[in-house]
Amino acid sequence: MPYLELSDDTELYFNDLGSGKPVVLIHGWPLSSDMWEHQVPFLVEAGYRVITYDRRGFGRSSQPFDGHDYDTLAADLAELIDSLELEDATLVGFSMGGGEVIRYLTNFGSAHVSKAVLISAVPPFMLKTDDNPDGTPAETFDGFRQAILKDRFDFLNTFDSQFYGRSLVHHTVSDAVLNWTFALAIQGSQRGTLEQLKSFSTTDFRAEMPSITTPFLIIHGTGDKTVPIDAAGRASAKLLPNATLIEYDGEPHGLFMTVPDRLNADLLNFLGGDVNTVPRLDQI
Repeated sequence: MPYLELSDDTELYFNDLGSGKPVVLIHGWPLSSDMWEHQVPFLVEAGYRVITYDRRGFGRSSQPFDGHDYDTLAADLAELIDSLELEDATLVGFSMGGGEVIRYLTNFGSAHVSKAVLISAVPPFMLKTDDNPDGTPAETFDGFRQAILKDRFDFLNTFDSQFYGRSLVHHTVSDAVLNWTFALAIQGSQRGTLEQLKSFSTTDFRAEMPSITTPFLIIHGTGDKTVPIDAAGRASAKLLPNATLIEYDGEPHGLFMTVPDRLNADLLNFLGGDVNTVPRLDQI
């Protein structure tokens, strides 16, 4: 399996598939790069070089005790981009991964990046404060932390239903998808799960975003209860000077599984490809 040894000796697991312009897919909390089940083969068949990786602390990457802040996570991404000598890349961040996209462009610039995408992403600022009234109350994240400390596996097992907007009436995904998501989540370390919860819930990106001129596509579901659209997608669209927002009416957080075909088509359109040239997966 391919690994990149980072400057602090952390081993970062990654996959590098296809050829053409590079697209880097950055997973969300508390999953791994395997979450891009529907996006990787589609983009490779569309003629792109697709790179995915497991964030430190998750999946098959090392599980260090420290380094779970966004500056370190963005530096990990920078080392991967430099190691693979990527140019004219598109960065795609889902949920927590959107923070890495913003902080990478802030700290390392856009010399290697031509476009970026935020999907159900946490920027600009998740926490409810006096100047961020649409944010999520600190008590909610404190409750997550206590639940993880008490029984991380039970928390992750119940978290998935809201993640996908699934209820007794709306079976947005199958039981098998819920089980698969749980399996991905428990690969992470307890330390990484807790510390990165702190990072994505408290990091304020608002001051840095107006100076980022990279073209952005923002995709967010109006039914997202995990990262509500008002404090996230809509707020990011106002702060980023070169952003286009697409709202998915009624869709939940986990768009990559609930509406993969629509998401794939919007990604490809932003990249400049033609969905009609991509064979269906059952025809490959």
